[in-house]
Amino acid sequence: MSASTRTPTPSDDPSDWGSRRHVHALVMLSLTVGGLYLCYRMALPFLPALAWALALALLLAPVQRWLEPRLRSPGITAGVLVLLVAVGVLLPAMLMANRMLAEASSGADAVAGLVDSGQWRRTLAAYPVLAPAVDWAARQFDVPDTVNAITSWVTGGVATLARASVMQMIGIVLTLYLLFYFLRDRRLILAAIKARSPLSLADTTRLFRDVDDTVHATVYGTLVTAMVQGSLGGLMFWWLGLPAPLLWGIVMGLLAVVPVLGAFLVWIPAALFLLLDGSGIKALVLTLWGAIVVGGIDNMLYPMLVGRRLKMHTLLAFVSLVGGLIVFGSSGLVLGPVIFSITRLLLEIWNRTDNTPAPPGTRT
Repeated sequence: MSASTRTPTPSDDPSDWGSRRHVHALVMLSLTVGGLYLCYRMALPFLPALAWALALALLLAPVQRWLEPRLRSPGITAGVLVLLVAVGVLLPAMLMANRMLAEASSGADAVAGLVDSGQWRRTLAAYPVLAPAVDWAARQFDVPDTVNAITSWVTGGVATLARASVMQMIGIVLTLYLLFYFLRDRRLILAAIKARSPLSLADTTRLFRDVDDTVHATVYGTLVTAMVQGSLGGLMFWWLGLPAPLLWGIVMGLLAVVPVLGAFLVWIPAALFLLLDGSGIKALVLTLWGAIVVGGIDNMLYPMLVGRRLKMHTLLAFVSLVGGLIVFGSSGLVLGPVIFSITRLLLEIWNRTDNTPAPPGTRT
């Protein structure tokens, strides 16, 4: 019998799981999965920088498209945009962070001094309505010791944040480095992803569009709403004569970015400070302004800015933001909604594939 008419052995049968083809496929699959896992572990320390560089690249894309034909060089355009981000955003943010830490430390010392002197009891005694609550608090708690413990905790937290600033600087430099290449090689990166995507061209294009919409809706809507809240809070601080209104306005804006937190973490202690200082009317005005105006602007302005672009239920958007922050840290503000958006699209593709009718004559 010639070699050309030899009957295939079971190991050569392509339908047999023991064939060379299937063994080769299993080995390649194992190596690929292992390589992807190792790549994930290596990229994990850079995940925050990658997330923020991606978000900044998407937000700067319209400016890049306008600027690139005028500068006639993708590299120069990317360098100019990175420089603008570093000088116009990151440098002021670092300066304000240092000022915020200094103000937090001095404010804690001022509150501790006010409590140690006993001024808080004399001030609250002038309000008959609050007198029973003051007496109850004095019997139940050692107020000076409690305040001193909180002050020590705040001072220790400030010192810890100051020590962590070196790592933050490294992260910022890495973000700018990645941003430069995301901007300069944007077309090459998109083409490479499309060429290697297991999805169809239409689904890949939709995936890009959904990610872009999600980043814009989340970052743009959240930051603009937080800026308005911080501005309104700082304006009231200035009108009431409270110290450092610009600083505390920025702090309220930063806290408003985090869904679980908010500007109330600043204006509520400020209202209590005014009350302890004998300015009951100012404390009432600040409380009403913070609760009605600063707190209510979020529910009015955010839907107007985001609109239907996010295409996500409010509950899912909340879970994606908060869950992203818990799992990924600060970069979860971007990664959480993006992961939800990508997963939703993949589920839609699977559902569309499963519901596609089989061709006539196909055995089911």
